[in-house]
Amino acid sequence: MGPRTAGGSDRLFQNKSPQVALRLRLFCGNFRSNPKPTMIIVLKPGISKTDERSVLAEIRKLGYTPHVMRGVARTVVGAIGDELTHANLDTLTAQFPKLVESVMPIQKRYKLVSREAHPANSTIRVREHTLGGKKFHVMAGPCSVESESQLLTTAEAVKAAGATVLRGGAFKPRTSPYEFQGLGEKGLKLLAKARKQTGLAIITELLSESHVEMVAEYTDIIQIGARNAQNFQLLIAAAKTGKPVLLKRGLSMKIEEWLLAGEYVLANENPNLMFCERGIRTFETYTRNTLDLSTIPIIKRESHSPIVIDPSQGAGRADLVATMCKGAVAMGADALLIEVHPNPAEAWSDGAQQLTLDGFAKLMTELKPFIAAAGRE
Repeated sequence: MGPRTAGGSDRLFQNKSPQVALRLRLFCGNFRSNPKPTMIIVLKPGISKTDERSVLAEIRKLGYTPHVMRGVARTVVGAIGDELTHANLDTLTAQFPKLVESVMPIQKRYKLVSREAHPANSTIRVREHTLGGKKFHVMAGPCSVESESQLLTTAEAVKAAGATVLRGGAFKPRTSPYEFQGLGEKGLKLLAKARKQTGLAIITELLSESHVEMVAEYTDIIQIGARNAQNFQLLIAAAKTGKPVLLKRGLSMKIEEWLLAGEYVLANENPNLMFCERGIRTFETYTRNTLDLSTIPIIKRESHSPIVIDPSQGAGRADLVATMCKGAVAMGADALLIEVHPNPAEAWSDGAQQLTLDGFAKLMTELKPFIAAAGRE
């Protein structure tokens, strides 16, 4: 099958030299009426790997790059390519009637993270846990890994209270170069020791492309922080590890920009993306940031990826964390990311926003009716 024939506004480009046609397309591209969008191909359940490969081969033959997203019941393929010159994929349902369930256009700029691409909620497998499903998850631990005793004490306490993932910063992005920058690989090794001792999964932040292999060796979830939310080469490197990626919202990031940043993860063959709202910078000074809980229904509407809320960074005040957690659960968040420390007054970073061990245990008890009311476990 060849390229689509020109029609409508495409006639403008006919009978022109390649150079003139290119200039016209660059000038007029934003004014074309209804350009053909990127397509999403939904495969039928239970097809073999051989059948799947035959569909992918045909998609490539038609000039598109397929991106496979595997769900529990369905496999979805995003076909990305030059929409102006490539062949139409609508005929795949006729060509593969036993393999292809539907072909749908995606109008959004963010193709693969869009709920149009994947109507069902995506779930992320982290060790024995499934994030984004029926069970509500809490990730908790210190802002920074400081010592073995500090980390192991915290890990044992948050597990006993009901957390399933241990958070802890080994590499810390600090505003001042004179502030504590983290223990580096030593901190990663302590996190791995805490995982072995408690069974908790690990989440930690990746700051540099040069640390990708090291961080991926130790962690179960790679966190991309607010300052790196649009560091696209770092996003690509994190995605290529195959590890789940938690993408925090940038300090001044619009939601569309956040979704497009997430697109870099899925476009690099990693479907394991979670968005994390951690507050944005506004004119308000009462709190460290303004925690935008409206992102929960917005992300749920626009994307299939899970949404996590970080109330510690969001408020910057331990006395507000519990209330923000309850609001996040009630609004439909899939998980929380909470900072907890044995003695916040002596923390090496961000002590004002970290809960005590007893405070975290109390919060977990208070969250139970909210979790139940939200229909989660």
